[in-house]
Order: sequence, then C-alpha cells, then structure tokens
Amino acid sequence: MNRRNFVKSTITTGAVLTTTASVANAAATMHNDKKQQWYELRTYEFTSEAQQQLTGTYLQQAYLPALNRAGIQQAGVFTELEPKGIASIYVLIPFASIEAFAAINDKLQHDAAYLKAGEAYLAAEPANAAYDRIESSLLKAFAHMPQLEVPEKKDRLFELRRYESPTESAGQKKIEMFNDAGEIDIFKKIGARPVFFGETMVGLRRPNLTYMLCFDDMAAHDARWKAFIGDPEWKKVSAIPEYSDAKLISKIVRTFLKPADYSQI
Repeated sequence: MNRRNFVKSTITTGAVLTTTASVANAAATMHNDKKQQWYELRTYEFTSEAQQQLTGTYLQQAYLPALNRAGIQQAGVFTELEPKGIASIYVLIPFASIEAFAAINDKLQHDAAYLKAGEAYLAAEPANAAYDRIESSLLKAFAHMPQLEVPEKKDRLFELRRYESPTESAGQKKIEMFNDAGEIDIFKKIGARPVFFGETMVGLRRPNLTYMLCFDDMAAHDARWKAFIGDPEWKKVSAIPEYSDAKLISKIVRTFLKPADYSQI
C-alpha cells in the first residue's frame, strides 16, 4: 500500500470509528450510573429424564425462591430447543457484585425454607443423583450493557451465543467492538432484544464472551439477523480490518433455548 492509499484508509477507518463511537458513547451515558453486574451461567447435564425432573422441581420450588429472598429477582431457567438426548437446563443468575456472588452459597445454607424445599435434590444419593454434571461460568457484564434486560413475558425464543477468541487480546478487541463500535446498539436498533453480554472471567473455553438475544420465534430470529447483516452501520464496522472475524473469533457456539414456565427471564 502506498502512502497516499494508506492515509486515505486511515482517515476512512478513523471516520467510521468516530461515528460509531459517538453513537455508542451517547447511549453509554445512560448507563454510567449503573454498576456492572456479574452473571453465573450454569448448565445442568442429565443422563435420565428423572434427573431432569428432579432438578427442575428443585429450581422452581427451592432455588429461585431462595434467590429471590436473597435479593436476586431476575434468574432465568431455560431448556434446549433442539437437544441431542436429554435436554440440558441452563440457569442464568445475575449478581449485583462479585461479593454477592461469593456470599450466595452461605446464605442458602442458612435459609431453612430453601433446605426444606430442596431436600430431595440436596440429599439425593449418588446412585440416584439429580444430575450428571454441572458446568458453570462466571461472567462480567459489558460496560455498554452493564445490567441484564428482561424481555416481555410472552412467547419467546432465546439464542445463546459464545464467541471464542484465538488470543486474549483478540477477545478484548471483540469486546471493544461491542462496547465502543456500536454493535450492541445495532442489535437493539434492528429489534434483536439483547438480554445480557458478558466476558467469561472463569469458565471453560476461555478466552470467550457470551451473550443472549431474545426473539418472538424462529422466523423473527431469521429476519432480525438478516436485518443485522444488512445494516449500514454494521457493514461499516465489520469492514474495519482490525475488527475482522478472522482475527478476533476462532469459534462460534450457538444454542437455542426456551424458557421454563417459572423462569424470571
């Protein structure tokens, strides 16, 4: 690239970044007084329907009510839309701080109503365990969407997406793309309803980020993603070389989820 073209490219990239950043910063001012939440994203894996039923009953009758008594009001419970075998259960728990996350288990152990309601699950014998395994990740909310946003309680479909990055610096660059380059705002503009965005601080397959979108149904999902890909602002941002997927993302894992009847999200 000669100097003239290099300067032209630099100016063009800078102009796009300035425009998208100004939009993102304007929206970010609305969040400045909100503290970034922490999320535990938990997956229960089962080898039998009896396990799934026992864990589901525990979550509905013991765990979520105990979280609510502890001041956590918006916990989500979901099952896989297209499971391979026994459907896993996904649980999303928002915490106001890392201290709140660290304190929750002690609170549960001193909650008599929780211990009584969850007895069948908590006292399950190894031969009749309530699950096969639990996998958990601890995520920190993105600065541009510091708190979980609960969609309207109607027929709804959730898409959980995990972006794995080849390096930690690439992962941070992708988070910058969401926060500073306006990607979150584009999702909102085209009608894909974001629930949360989180950087995985502790968990499997790091470095990665995870986020959740909500749609009315699969037809709406397809239409919203088509609108996102065709959005002029997205085309500008995604054309910036430093934001190339080839540089920032090594793998995308997506899971379609449906909410349990008692889910608070």
